[in-house]
Amino acid sequence: MRAEQLTGPVAYHGEGPVWSASWGGLRWVDMLAGDVLSLTADGSVGRRSVGAVVAALRPRRSGGAVLAVEKGFALQDADGGLVTLEPLWDGPVRMNEGGCDPDGRFWCGSMAYDKSEGAASMYRLDPDGSVHVAWRDVSISNGLAWSPDGSRAYYVDTPTGRVDVLDYDTSRGLHDRRPFVTFEDGAGSPDGLTVDAAGGVWVAANGGGHVRHYDATGILDERVEVAARQVTACTIGGAGLAELFVTTSREGLDDGDDPLAGSLFHVTGVDPGLPPLTFAG
Repeated sequence: MRAEQLTGPVAYHGEGPVWSASWGGLRWVDMLAGDVLSLTADGSVGRRSVGAVVAALRPRRSGGAVLAVEKGFALQDADGGLVTLEPLWDGPVRMNEGGCDPDGRFWCGSMAYDKSEGAASMYRLDPDGSVHVAWRDVSISNGLAWSPDGSRAYYVDTPTGRVDVLDYDTSRGLHDRRPFVTFEDGAGSPDGLTVDAAGGVWVAANGGGHVRHYDATGILDERVEVAARQVTACTIGGAGLAELFVTTSREGLDDGDDPLAGSLFHVTGVDPGLPPLTFAG
């Protein structure tokens, strides 16, 4: 399959797409600009600044959104009001990617601006506002999404070249991490991901110009070509939850290089996806 371009290069570093009926469609982030983007019914793109960096967002059950910002978390209410929580650290580290678990907690991992190995951590924001360090020794924390039954989650720390799988339960959270699939040489680097209703895992191949689909057993059975090399993340939404949306990035590119980078792409007719898990706070 080949993805079609939906927008022009509207983002410097497009990331974190999420489809939610409560939002009326698709939102994603222009991460290093600190902007949340939204796709309107007529195909135009809305933009709202929420800070210096916005790394990830998910719907709140009460309306609005939970967001990962540069050094922690923020809460947006149903009317658009934004409250940024206290920063979690000082220093040259920022949030990078995350997702909600079946119990309504928001997990987000971080990365150092200079991409130092092991300098970052995975954090969990609970509905009561408390924040917990889930694990340390993270380099570039990326895709995180749960299986349809909620018993497992798939996770990427990009420099490992792998997608890992972890078991999940309410009391222990994410645990027993192990490899799920490893990208072969020349395929690009694993980045953002999403899970479909059949348990298949869609993974962005950053630097490889495509999104790949693995079935629940880890067999690579589909590839979606994208007309931009730096493919960052993907999600499934649209009518019948059967449309794959793909974000891309211009980060580090020279003017004129990879001219469609930063655009949003899509492909229709994929296996149905899942509604996003929501934050209970």
